[in-house]
Amino acid sequence: MLAKLMSFLLLGIVRFLTGSQARWYGCPPKAEQRIYFANHQSHADMVLIWAALPEELRSITRPIAAKDYWTKTPFRQWITTAVFNAVYVDRQATPARPVAPVAAEPTGAPATPSDADTAAAGGPDPSPEVPPRVPTPEELRAALPESDPLAPLVRALESGDSIVIFPEGTRGHGDEPQSFKSGLFKLAQMFPQVVLVPAWINNVQRVMPKGEVVPVPILCSVTFGAPIQLEAGEERRPFLDRARRAVIALREV
Repeated sequence: MLAKLMSFLLLGIVRFLTGSQARWYGCPPKAEQRIYFANHQSHADMVLIWAALPEELRSITRPIAAKDYWTKTPFRQWITTAVFNAVYVDRQATPARPVAPVAAEPTGAPATPSDADTAAAGGPDPSPEVPPRVPTPEELRAALPESDPLAPLVRALESGDSIVIFPEGTRGHGDEPQSFKSGLFKLAQMFPQVVLVPAWINNVQRVMPKGEVVPVPILCSVTFGAPIQLEAGEERRPFLDRARRAVIALREV
């Protein structure tokens, strides 16, 4: 009950300070599993998107919260857990990178003739190279180390929740978002059925500038764009650049 009351109080404060206008430009507000990805310029970004969503979507959408910041005080931890139902991400964690063992050639072992040598000597044609099998989304999720910063997001998506992420990884200070990190690409690989919705957050950095503790009333908005998807065979950087452009394009809408 206390969390519910705090939710109503916080929603009123945020909407009074910012207007919290939601503009559904490329897709309607729909109760389907989604990954909302947006530009990031303030700790208030998470709160503004939460307030902009309709109530039926807020209940199934979990924003991502930096664990080191949002658990610094008991009140912050309570509000992000009880009110926002946030997913904590440890920004200091480093994903484990398994190293594939390299088999050494035994000393003095006879050299094995290559396919090319065999063909040149009149033997059978060399075997065509078999392209590596693309792992399934389930295999990608199973291979993710528990220490990986994406692990809490994967668990939230596996449970059926929608999430809000900021692919820059840290707050930007310019007019355009920084280059997107690889997390969005990996999640798109692991959850191809989840709808990817770009969003542009406008003006929120002026409500709570970095280092300030007193918010300033400024009209803000969140514009949601047309969903994108990871195309078959699309590489990581082209996809992330395309996702970033989808977010930037909403600035002019």
